[in-house]
Amino acid sequence: MTQQIAYTIGNSRYISINDRCTLECTFCPKTQGSMQVHEFDLTMNHRPGAQEIIDAIGAPEQYDEVVFCGFGEPTLRLNVLLEVACAIKDRGTRVRVNTDGLSNLVHKDNTLPALGECVDALSVSMNAQNKAVYDLHCCPNLPGSYEAMLDFLKAAPRFISEVTATAIDGLEGVDIEACETLARELGVNFRRRVLDRVG
Repeated sequence: MTQQIAYTIGNSRYISINDRCTLECTFCPKTQGSMQVHEFDLTMNHRPGAQEIIDAIGAPEQYDEVVFCGFGEPTLRLNVLLEVACAIKDRGTRVRVNTDGLSNLVHKDNTLPALGECVDALSVSMNAQNKAVYDLHCCPNLPGSYEAMLDFLKAAPRFISEVTATAIDGLEGVDIEACETLARELGVNFRRRVLDRVG
């Protein structure tokens, strides 16, 4: 089976560079046994290297943006992400990273300056207005994940011009208005997502 590294939705080119996560979200299709996004099967038989990912993207300039996404946390492969993102930026294309916002916690360092060199936009999965609801739905593997994600969101606009927190409407206990208020307090944008709608 040929691995689907890059796929197109609308005029955005999405890339799947990892199959590991720091969260085990109950609402994620992968947790529920599906690796499907639209008509694309994102099952991995190997973690692709930077050049393989660049080749899979094709000509990035023909898209509005290239998005690091998929069913794995892209910042867990930070060096690969940065190398690919720099190559995309060199071609003049906007780069967005969809992330759980735990990069600094995982790497025990401030990763935002490096990301800021080659990333135009971050979409961060806030997912809840408090730790109890976050832990219920996101099932983090690392202690302090909710607080680390909020710290990441608060710091990110100093390095990246467009930062958006997201939460999914329809999950038990998630207060979308409270999530939006929290995002505004942290100085970032907010986007409401819909349960069971991927991509």
